[in-house]
Amino acid sequence: MPVAKEVFPGVYSIDGRLATRNLVKGRSVYGENLVTVDKTEYRMWTPYRSKLAAAVMNKLRTFAFKEGSSVLYLGASNGTTPSHVSDIIGKKGRLFGVEISERSMRDFVALCEKRENMLPLLADARRIESYSGVVGNGSCDIIYQDVSAKEQAEILEKNAVFLKKGGYAYLAIKSQSIDISREPKEVYKEVLHYLENTFEILEQLSLEPYDSAHLFAVLRKR
Repeated sequence: MPVAKEVFPGVYSIDGRLATRNLVKGRSVYGENLVTVDKTEYRMWTPYRSKLAAAVMNKLRTFAFKEGSSVLYLGASNGTTPSHVSDIIGKKGRLFGVEISERSMRDFVALCEKRENMLPLLADARRIESYSGVVGNGSCDIIYQDVSAKEQAEILEKNAVFLKKGGYAYLAIKSQSIDISREPKEVYKEVLHYLENTFEILEQLSLEPYDSAHLFAVLRKR
């Protein structure tokens, strides 16, 4: 009989694999397995499909997501990781999902129709004025950013206006998107240095073997 052991609020280990409690019972999002333990349904959380899951597997220490959290998610894509965050923050939480791709947004909107704690925003994360009327300044507990863009540091700094003082930012730095000609370590150092005036750097994690050429950073707004 499998046992669900809570490793972070709303995150569980079942036979050594990560899972979240399914907010929408009976429905998977991206083909992940559904497992029932003690009459509770869980969605298996695949680290090869989610950088946040990969970070948890790689001994992430700072996990600010919890029931009732307000999350600004930059780069929501089709909603794989946002759906697990949706499970974690529960019905009392709110996730604002910003995505620039109209094709990805169609999938994300369909997902949001089934998950009432997620709000889709078709927008460019560089242009915060396009959604500032929806996401209030200083209203979010967490920013999660997974954006393929050269200006990753600038995007996070701009969006920091929506984050509460002392709020947390989770940033997946993609060296290949910023400068493919430079060593990834140089790129990571430059990005974090740029953000030091706005954020305290709490953690830096490699996502190997689940994802390459990425640094996962956890920051706290000063």
